[in-house]
Amino acid sequence: MDESRAREVLASAGLPPKAELVALGENAVFRADELVVKVGRAPELLERARLSLRIAGWLEESGVPAVRAAHREPLLVEGHPVTLWHRLPQASRPAGPQDLAGLLRRVHALPAPSFALPRRELLGGVERWLRLAGDAIDPEDAAFLRDRRDGFEPAAAALTPHLPPGPIHGDALPRNVLVGPGGAVLSDLETFSFDLREHDLVVMDLSRDRYGLPEETYETFVASYGWDVRTWEGRAVLRGARETASCAWVAQHAPSSPAALQEFRRRVASLRDGDTSVRWLPF
Repeated sequence: MDESRAREVLASAGLPPKAELVALGENAVFRADELVVKVGRAPELLERARLSLRIAGWLEESGVPAVRAAHREPLLVEGHPVTLWHRLPQASRPAGPQDLAGLLRRVHALPAPSFALPRRELLGGVERWLRLAGDAIDPEDAAFLRDRRDGFEPAAAALTPHLPPGPIHGDALPRNVLVGPGGAVLSDLETFSFDLREHDLVVMDLSRDRYGLPEETYETFVASYGWDVRTWEGRAVLRGARETASCAWVAQHAPSSPAALQEFRRRVASLRDGDTSVRWLPF
């Protein structure tokens, strides 16, 4: 799904087709007046969209600052799930590691909701992303990632956690936090799960090594959260699984983006070589 297709879906849904595009990934995300509109890539994302709206209601009831749904049910428009959200106020400042850590502590303190949360299927999208990449990527690279997935899936399932499992965000990065006049607010709820809380902590650890997150920023995150996932023996497995998923995620953009194809090749080459010093570019 490219921007033009997403705008066609907006128009069919009766929403402003000239809304401002702010992101194009698993969802095309638009700002439209007082709303944020998310257009999903495929119909199989409908249940995830429905669950994200239910999670938003649960977090509101639980007193966790998070994005709020403007409509309780997703729309399915020409095969694309569409969700509507209240637009957050303008950010007062960039979100920092302490903001993310504080929100994670609140989420990790929650008991399970009355409805079922899925496991964090970190590698569950790999096949779909590779399929969307099609002939744009080298078949040997696709096979390499499938082999990594098949190795990391059982290894991750067998991990013994240090923290008690429970609700997690699933993609815990400062970019998914907005700091407005009322404080820090959590966004992007599609990956909320019930699983190892270490999932949420490995994300920042990987950002330090792969994306150049400054060491002092990572240490601030650890101090604010209260525990360093680097002391856990299962860390390498979750990191490896997330790296595999991150490569495959970029692959889906390769057919329409030369930059995505170049970044995909860079990431796969670094995994083949076992070179953890290669910095990945955010995409």
